[in-house]
Amino acid sequence: MRTIDWIDGAIEIIDQTALPDKLSMLRLESHIELISAIQRLAVRGAPALGVAGAMGVALIAADSRYTSDEELIRSAAKSLLEARPTAVNLSWGVERALREIPHGPEAVLRTALEIRDAELANSLAMGARGSDFIQDLIQGPVNVMTICNTGGLAAVEYGTALSVVRSLFDDGALGTVLTLETRPLLQGARLTAWELKQLDIPFHLIVDSAGPFLLSRGAANIVLIGADRIAANGDTANKIGSYSLASAAARLAIPFIVVAPESTVDMSTATGEEIEIEDRGSSEITSFSDRRTTPEGVETMNPAFDVTPVELITALITESRVVRFDMGESLGVN
Repeated sequence: MRTIDWIDGAIEIIDQTALPDKLSMLRLESHIELISAIQRLAVRGAPALGVAGAMGVALIAADSRYTSDEELIRSAAKSLLEARPTAVNLSWGVERALREIPHGPEAVLRTALEIRDAELANSLAMGARGSDFIQDLIQGPVNVMTICNTGGLAAVEYGTALSVVRSLFDDGALGTVLTLETRPLLQGARLTAWELKQLDIPFHLIVDSAGPFLLSRGAANIVLIGADRIAANGDTANKIGSYSLASAAARLAIPFIVVAPESTVDMSTATGEEIEIEDRGSSEITSFSDRRTTPEGVETMNPAFDVTPVELITALITESRVVRFDMGESLGVN
């Protein structure tokens, strides 16, 4: 089942907020509905958001309220860009689709579907390339630690870092996976654990704060993460908690690998200092399941992402290359 697809003139997505209790599909017939789905994380993950952005422009271009006015289309598309500012794939997908506006709605949709198909191919390529690279890097069973969700739910199918895990498993090289719960919205506990169970891949769920300590005790011999934006120098924005794992892995000489498509590399952003970090407000950390868990009036800081500096990253794996930051390689222009 695809996380996101175009069916009979609308976008259909798996509602990730309903998991793991229920596998539910949502049909989105307007870009306003799509914006709401993105903001409440019914659809999330860098590759999936790239597809969503392009398909959102296709919805706008086909809407009779906008088709006669290119400026209205671009204005509506801008609201898509603002739905999640840290994830560069969203803006990348929107901008790719907007280039086709002068050629009509059919051209916009054709581009969106091409992006969907390319992301699926990219996931498969990252999985195979990553498995080969890691098996050369690590002798014996590969025990992976990961955070958030980087599987098919974050892409069209297969995913990024979890696609590598799947390939390692299929190759007989995987030992186990340790997935962090990923506070405050539990993407690791709700989504990654659900996907791993569907695939019969062995794993343990751990609390976020246990990750660095368990690395020090040898529970994992590699850390694999995805990315929401990669700056030109290699600094990487990903789910909050990634920086802590990278710091621990560097101290322990454990490889720390980023797996992401080339579309997540943002050469217009020089360093991680320039990446806008989304703060998702207080409700996510002052309550749980609609029950307040803190005193009233508590002030919060709730960054959804952090930035791992390139010097803590061993390598970046994309669909087309492996960049060894630990050996002085740089992103350059692919």
